[in-house]
Amino acid sequence: MYKLNFDATVFTDISASGIGVIIRNGSGQVMAALSSKGLAVTNSEEAEVLACRRALEFAIETGFSDLIVEGDNSKVMQSLASSLPDWSLLGNLYDDVRCLAGRLRRGISMY
Repeated sequence: MYKLNFDATVFTDISASGIGVIIRNGSGQVMAALSSKGLAVTNSEEAEVLACRRALEFAIETGFSDLIVEGDNSKVMQSLASSLPDWSLLGNLYDDVRCLAGRLRRGISMY
């Protein structure tokens, strides 16, 4: 089993966001990592959801499927772990991330 951590930041001065992703094994050794510049976003919640989506895409691309997913935005993680529909402006993004998480053995777990 592996642990995927992701985080996002918002760069308002250059109208962009950034993401960081790290996948570690049970001993804490880094197995894969990614950092990249992202799109301009309206707020930190949007940045976190987009970061989670990219983190899951990265994990799937690199062949990891037995993952615990951890992010630091509790609202985002609770929404992603929920099976209830999200009718917010970001609802489609949340649905997209849940779909990607469905390809993982454990789905989204809150830690």
